[in-house]
Amino acid sequence: MDDKHQIGTENCYIFMDEKKPRTRKGKDDLFNAGGGNDGSGTVPHCSFCLRSANEVTTLISAPYGSAFICDICSANNVELLRSHLPQYATKANARKAGISHFTPRAIKKELDDYVIGQEQAKKVLSVAVYNHFKRIESETILGVEGFEDTEIEKANILMLGPTGTGKTLLARTLARILDVPFAVADATTLTEAGYVGDDVESILSALLQAADYDVAKAERGIVYVDEIDKLARKSDSASITRDVSGEGVQQGFLKLLEGTVAGVPPKGGRKHPEQPLVYINTKHILFIAGGAFDGLEKIIQKRMHKYPIGFGAEFPVKDAEYVRTTFRFCEQEDLLKFGFIPELIGRLPILTALDALSKDAMMQILTEPKNALVKQYRKLFAMEGVELAFENDALEAIIDKAMKRGTGARALRSIMEGVLTELMFSLPDDQKLEKVIVTKLSVEGKAQPILIRIGEKKAA
Repeated sequence: MDDKHQIGTENCYIFMDEKKPRTRKGKDDLFNAGGGNDGSGTVPHCSFCLRSANEVTTLISAPYGSAFICDICSANNVELLRSHLPQYATKANARKAGISHFTPRAIKKELDDYVIGQEQAKKVLSVAVYNHFKRIESETILGVEGFEDTEIEKANILMLGPTGTGKTLLARTLARILDVPFAVADATTLTEAGYVGDDVESILSALLQAADYDVAKAERGIVYVDEIDKLARKSDSASITRDVSGEGVQQGFLKLLEGTVAGVPPKGGRKHPEQPLVYINTKHILFIAGGAFDGLEKIIQKRMHKYPIGFGAEFPVKDAEYVRTTFRFCEQEDLLKFGFIPELIGRLPILTALDALSKDAMMQILTEPKNALVKQYRKLFAMEGVELAFENDALEAIIDKAMKRGTGARALRSIMEGVLTELMFSLPDDQKLEKVIVTKLSVEGKAQPILIRIGEKKAA
């Protein structure tokens, strides 16, 4: 036998640098030696390095046959495996560890196709989801050299941002591109246990359904809790009545976010004694919470001394840069004043803010994403065989009206529906209509869109 031993199909060799036995037997002699010292005078040898039992500390025998492996070869085999597993790689190859098909950059690129702007929020979500995959993977591998006893804990996320900035869209896009169970839950329907409404544990029902009722799969999923800001205390002072849909629900969330075994009704709704429950361990479920937090910007500006008071004070314009980005400066104390209990804030350690949309971002939302509003309405008209076009002035007028409403991107759809409703009502019956051009005047309600029928150039 050579001084090197080949393992598998790759050219992986272990060189025995320890001293070799002074005498070696042939392979046939070794395997004919029997399973041990059977009185024939033959001493067992390692089948790899041919060391005898007298030259090693431990000699392990195979369950069947007369093959042996010594402690030296066992240690060398472990080192060989470590050198060829990504989690045991050297520092130069450390980047190969983890998942390769969903890197943070790849996740963000998918989000960019559907969500305009919000670069920091997309980066935070991408990294959090990637680390969630790595945390799951860390339990299925032997461990990272030097960190075998280190357990990676989850880091739940809290997204802050005005209404219509893309919080829910980010969550839905993540659900579309990920291959783990993903569920979106609404916090407004939750109440404290024992009161009318849904229990906190019921938000896991959607996750269980997304995992096809596979509990093990659901326990590695992601849950997005929308409208989390509606759970804030209604006032800072103590009330004689229980706040069953606010602070009471916050307290119910604590164990769920940190990790507990929760009894979940498989079909959702409230729990009752006769209903069988499915028990889910939430230790490795990643929770992402989001909300508009209306009024939080005033608390932040007051702390930063940017909220004017008194007669003659000049209030900041809504589209001013520092007002649009106010949520970036949110700190834990601001959430406390808003009405969240400290225990809940501590279990949502990562804060990421979404900025209010600017006019340029609004224009991009209308025209650029895969599911842009202009593309959606053009598709609706194309299904009737009619071409729909928007003048640039018309798009700018739509954006101006949306900015005044202050509801973000949601206002864009409302305005476009108002402009096109009459046309969509008569569209199926007008077989000669060929093209529709939306103008600035039609957006302002001063004229009708330009209609072009078959055989006509223009008709007002």
